[in-house]
Amino acid sequence: MNKTKLPVSAIAIFLIAASCGGNESSTSGSKGRPAIEVVSGEAVYKRTCITCHQANGAGVPNAFPPLAKSDFLADKDKAITQVIKGQMGEMTVNGAKYNGVMPPQALNDEEVAAVLTYVYGNFGNSGGAITPADVKAVRAKL
Repeated sequence: MNKTKLPVSAIAIFLIAASCGGNESSTSGSKGRPAIEVVSGEAVYKRTCITCHQANGAGVPNAFPPLAKSDFLADKDKAITQVIKGQMGEMTVNGAKYNGVMPPQALNDEEVAAVLTYVYGNFGNSGGAITPADVKAVRAKL
């Protein structure tokens, strides 16, 4: 019985070629349309907010205001504006005054919506979802 053996180099070339491009299951949706990337609000929070507002949303007393049970979040347009434009100067959150700087966040509409939806759904808040359309509408007014 004569068995054909493939050289290791041929197998390696095949594996490399098979792994280059063309992985439609991760890059495209049904019928060849691009897949929609789901933005994780928690991931955006951990990347951009956690340093100042802390993992539990409590902020840092006398420095960074809390997002946990925050009365500031009652006005969704104001919260969206805060993320987009940032703020310098005094503000009051849950009855305490803060006088610092929050830089504008370089986030697209989907990321702003995702992170605020995450904040509204956690830390004792109950504000509901923010959509990219909500963010786009606020951004258009700025």
